[in-house]
Order: sequence, then structure tokens, then C-alpha cells
Amino acid sequence: MDNICKVCGIKSTAANLLSNEEVEEMSSNCALIPFAKGEQVIRQGVFSTNIVYLRSGLAKIHIHGPYYEQIVRIVKAPSYMGLPTTIGDKINQYSVTVIEDSEVCFINLETFRSFLKENTDFGYQIMMELCQSELELYQCCSNRTQKQMRGKIADVLLDFADRIYCSDTFHIPITQEEFGNLIDASRESVSRVLSEFEHDGIISTDGRKIDILNKKLLLKIGENG
Repeated sequence: MDNICKVCGIKSTAANLLSNEEVEEMSSNCALIPFAKGEQVIRQGVFSTNIVYLRSGLAKIHIHGPYYEQIVRIVKAPSYMGLPTTIGDKINQYSVTVIEDSEVCFINLETFRSFLKENTDFGYQIMMELCQSELELYQCCSNRTQKQMRGKIADVLLDFADRIYCSDTFHIPITQEEFGNLIDASRESVSRVLSEFEHDGIISTDGRKIDILNKKLLLKIGENG
């Protein structure tokens, strides 16, 4: 990669803790690949050989269960993807598909493991990122099982606005069916609640474009569930 890692402005917090020699080693053992919307980056059930770093774009983590596919979470770049399944097992335990045109760095697994063993600051930061991700998943699981439909949909809209797009005006990057899958609801239920929110003056919609008009009320719906 001609030492592209050294000049990369989108390195992870952990990668910024690598020495110059380690950054050069990473450059020699990774590849930057563009992915078009809808392409799969990690496939469930396939042998895992690389660490995956979402350099730009947006992706969904999803698991094929016995009855249907479950979207676990939406990942915003820059972020590592698949660390638990790549480091913890030889076989990918879930899939990752980009939902916007994206760039992905594939890092040699053994190179990454050597950084974890030899650079304590790097290893600590990776552990912190994994812990934060796990805590977020616990919260998502709690919201998914305990909140009513309006609260679940409010939470997703607020997540898109505050974490993913940092704007109260955005285009939802997933279909209503995928939206429902993310919160354990039918497409019809998602459509109905979005229509209710629009009727109540909380949002306005134009296709997949969302404008949050009354964020205070949307926050209240999300908090009360």
C-alpha cells in the first residue's frame, strides 16, 4: 500500500498508538478495498482470515438465525468490524454488509495479533473499544425487548440523527423491512408509526428522507418507551 497507513487521516484511535515501524508493518500487511452499497464484507459461516476496518461508509451487522435474518446493529465508519468473531473463532459468526458505498481495510490477522501482544497501549485501546461496543449492544437489547413500538422507532431515528449523520435531516439507508428487522417489528408496523409521527408533527418524510421537526417530543417518546 506504499505506506498509505502512515499518511492516512482516518486511522483508528488504536492505530494512532502504533510506532512508526508498526505502522509500516501494517501498511505491508493490509489492503484498502472499495465496496458498493449492498456488497458483503464478512460472510457468516466462512473462515476468518483478516481484521476488517471500516474506513468510510456505513454497514450493518446481521446474523442468519433458524427462522430469519436479524440485524444486530448499524456501524458507522471509522470502526473495526468483526473483532470478536475474527479473534475469538476461526469461523465468522455473523455477516457484515455495507449499506452505503464504503472503503474497507483488510488487515492481516497475525500482524494484528502481534500488535495486541507487543504494544500494550494498542491492546488496551482495542479492549476499550470492544467493551464500549458490548455495552451499546446490551442497551440495544434492553430497548428492543422492553420498549413499545413508538419508543423503539424513536430510538432508531435519534440514533441516525445524533450518532450516524449528526443532523436532524437525513436519508434512512435501510428499507422499512430492514428497519423492522432491526427492532423486531414488521414493515407494516414501522410504516404505521412513521405515519403517526408525521401526523403528529414530530417528523416529515419524503421517501426515505426524514426531517425531525420536534426533537424534544421524539426524545420524550424514546425515553418513556
